[in-house]
Amino acid sequence: MAGDNDIHARMSELSNLDRSDLRVAWVKAFEMASPHHISMMFMRKALIWDEQCRRFGGLSPALKRALKATADGKSPSMPAAAAAKPGTQLIREWNGRCYSVEVREDCYMLGEERFKSLSAIALHITGTNWSGPRFFDLTGGAGAGQ
Repeated sequence: MAGDNDIHARMSELSNLDRSDLRVAWVKAFEMASPHHISMMFMRKALIWDEQCRRFGGLSPALKRALKATADGKSPSMPAAAAAKPGTQLIREWNGRCYSVEVREDCYMLGEERFKSLSAIALHITGTNWSGPRFFDLTGGAGAGQ
């Protein structure tokens, strides 16, 4: 992948910079002077992280809000359940049996059976109503391991 090669090239470039050159790169990347107490290794890691964010995308707005709330001493609100992309395999153990669900464009497959939602699969497996995303631990909630 071309982006990976660019990142590796940038890592190599940064490994050859001395402290003063790293400080210049820091100002260019973060638009502020680097703290004086940080190590060159940390500066390199932060600069390569910045490069990766620029090339591949950074933190989601929801995560940025949650981090800001945490930094401000507030409780962050949890983002909505992550949508599993087609091709994803969801694995869940329930009562000693392992279940594997394939996410498709138009449905979810449990073995040879098609389901319209993860909640329908959770109901099929447990016999009780569950939030499907919670049952498959896509929300970070208490569904896992129960």
